[in-house]
Amino acid sequence: MTGRTTAQQLAELREKLELAKEPGGEKAAAKRDAKGIPSPRARIHALLDPGSFLEIGALARTPGDPNALFGDGVVTGHGTIDGRPVGVFSHDQTVFGGSVGEMFGRKVSRLMEWVAMVGCPIIGINDSGGARIQDLATSLAWYAELGRRHELLSGLVPQISIILGKCAGGAVYSPIQTDLILAVRDQGYMFVTGPDVIKDVTGEDVTLDELGGADAQAKYGNIHTVVDTEKDAFQYVRDYLGFLPSNTFDDPPIVNPGLEPEVTPHDLELDSIVPDSDNTAYDMHEILLRIFDDGDFLEVAGQAGQAIITGYARVDGRPVGVIANQPMHMSGAIDNEASDKAARFVRFCDSFNVPLVFVVDTPGFLPGVEQEKNGIIKRGGRFLYSVVEADVPKVTITVRKSYGGAYAVMGSKQLTSDFNFLWPTARIAVIGAEGAAQLIVKRFPDPNAPEVQEIRRQFIEGYNRDMATPYVAAERGYVDAVIEPHETRLKLRSAMRLLRDKQIQRVQRKHGLIPI
Repeated sequence: MTGRTTAQQLAELREKLELAKEPGGEKAAAKRDAKGIPSPRARIHALLDPGSFLEIGALARTPGDPNALFGDGVVTGHGTIDGRPVGVFSHDQTVFGGSVGEMFGRKVSRLMEWVAMVGCPIIGINDSGGARIQDLATSLAWYAELGRRHELLSGLVPQISIILGKCAGGAVYSPIQTDLILAVRDQGYMFVTGPDVIKDVTGEDVTLDELGGADAQAKYGNIHTVVDTEKDAFQYVRDYLGFLPSNTFDDPPIVNPGLEPEVTPHDLELDSIVPDSDNTAYDMHEILLRIFDDGDFLEVAGQAGQAIITGYARVDGRPVGVIANQPMHMSGAIDNEASDKAARFVRFCDSFNVPLVFVVDTPGFLPGVEQEKNGIIKRGGRFLYSVVEADVPKVTITVRKSYGGAYAVMGSKQLTSDFNFLWPTARIAVIGAEGAAQLIVKRFPDPNAPEVQEIRRQFIEGYNRDMATPYVAAERGYVDAVIEPHETRLKLRSAMRLLRDKQIQRVQRKHGLIPI
């Protein structure tokens, strides 16, 4: 006999589980509710399919401490999104500010082991004060352990971080290793050191929003997507995962294949979408919406490196990653931030076997002293390396300008693109007509003389007519076909179907050395 009845033991369990629901107590919960912050479990339920959450480790707490709180600052468990398994953890601000302690680290580490074992994404809902100061080296050790496990999961399963509070210090180094970071505007913050510490150490004055606000960090390239509400964040994650496989060995969901097998009125609109003037801007999104399934395009990292658009779409129901120049921003010239953004996106898609589509209209890499100082050679090299390294199916559509080094990195055949299609409006050249003309006329004693300007005008006209045309590249086999714009959607479909079983055998080595 144990001395206690089954009913008493059940009562004890129920009491502990009830305490675990709000381990910080009624006062802490009321303070959280007054701020309008949902509980960690409410956030998880808002993200996952209804009724799918299975919590693990609710009764975990610091060993040997009779006053320790259940959960240790984090809720962990498993569930589904659109019926597909995911692992999820959510920081609990009512327990030590959501900071990392020993059992916190053990719970999240165990979750990371589980997602590796079953091959499913892991999602972290971040609202943490960072390292737990009173835990000293223990907290730091578990931060380092989580960092090691992020590396083991990298390229194996998608890793996602949702920033819903002020994440400082160590609390930013875990999210930055994940594949997608999104934050809620005026709610999510990321910084290594806060404004007060910076003021004390360096004397610099900076506001919280300027330093670590979601929009500021998105411009820096540390946050990929900024949304207005937590509901929007959870929906974005659901949409994002809908374009991806659960792991690198799996296939992504196929959605509505075979729709619109013939040319549509929207396809025909492409025939007049590119302006007649080379220097007139247009929104590349208008093309993307017409060449992919259902006009469905999910942009990633839209606030950083805006000269390049990156995101996901579908071709014949199957997901593809899209890298497109944006003529609305710096005429589509590729700068440092755009190079980094594109390189990262290409490598991620390649890791999860998502085919790539390049849509090209760029005058080249952006010139300038600041660009050179900040490493455009190295960063452009990273972009180039990433494109060559990717062995997924790659299809390129050149709609207008493709000049200089940007011609190479934007899915050229020489950088292993599988199919290259040009619109008749395409221009491939080392330099644009105006730039080439300027190099010629500056050799004259008086470049502004009327007869010299007439030479300039005639040169530009002849250059665009006879040299910077799609047919020079087509004649030399540097592209596969010059097509009418309205054929693009169906040509993409045919190309991707032909490339579905693409395989490349590479020389075995440990790894290449990307320019860093």
